[in-house]
Amino acid sequence: MLSQNISKMVQDITKFFDSDSQNIGHFLIKVVIALIVYLIAVKLIKGLCKVLEKYLIKSAMPKETRTFLTSVGKVILHILVILLIAGQLGINETSVAALIASAGVAIGLALQGGLSNLAAGAIIILAKPFVAGDYIIGSNHNYEGTVKKIELYYTTIATYDNQLVVIPNSILGANAIVNTTAMEERRLEIIFSIYYEADLDKTKEILRLILANDDEINHDKEIEVFVEELGSDTVKIGFWAWVKSDDYHKMRWKINGKIKEAFDQGHIEMCHTRMVK
Repeated sequence: MLSQNISKMVQDITKFFDSDSQNIGHFLIKVVIALIVYLIAVKLIKGLCKVLEKYLIKSAMPKETRTFLTSVGKVILHILVILLIAGQLGINETSVAALIASAGVAIGLALQGGLSNLAAGAIIILAKPFVAGDYIIGSNHNYEGTVKKIELYYTTIATYDNQLVVIPNSILGANAIVNTTAMEERRLEIIFSIYYEADLDKTKEILRLILANDDEINHDKEIEVFVEELGSDTVKIGFWAWVKSDDYHKMRWKINGKIKEAFDQGHIEMCHTRMVK
């Protein structure tokens, strides 16, 4: 199909030359004018894109969305300029449009992976399932970290140990993503096991005191201490409380440490592998 469109365009140009040999000189003049017009148009397009970007910056639009809209606008304007110049040269605009479309299909088949990344990137940028600064976790937990930047083809995240991971957008678009910082607060839940011989009421009271004396826990929301499960040898006990999403990991580590210290002082034995006597 691409070769047919090229052939039709060549026939249009040949027919133009054959109709009147004197038109060759006029045609060459038109070509020169067209090149000048195109160069001017390129500068104007660049200026328009800068104006568009300034307007989008004032609207407080995220950087990745601004970049995407500006790129799309630039491509559309270039295509319009090419079609207008082709019309002035006497070339059938329909042939040019069909040629561009056919070339797009051919390039698309050759770059299927890249286009899937591009399409997924556009959806992420416009739908905003996450933005720069969010902490995301992949559905299979094969990646997690803070989103640093979202580009048309790739998204870059920083892991907790500050390694940069570049993920193709097609992977993000095709799988479920957990956005742990989309909400201001997150429920902190910690569950552990104690032996049946341990004092259950005392264990619960220790947990309540730890939570009640921590200022970083939201005491305006419900705090629950509960028995999760009665196992064959141990009792699973735990609690949940609400903390700031940005402090989730820090709070988990801190509370775990407090539980260990309090249980040691209260002589509450947590579950571990006992040696057979």
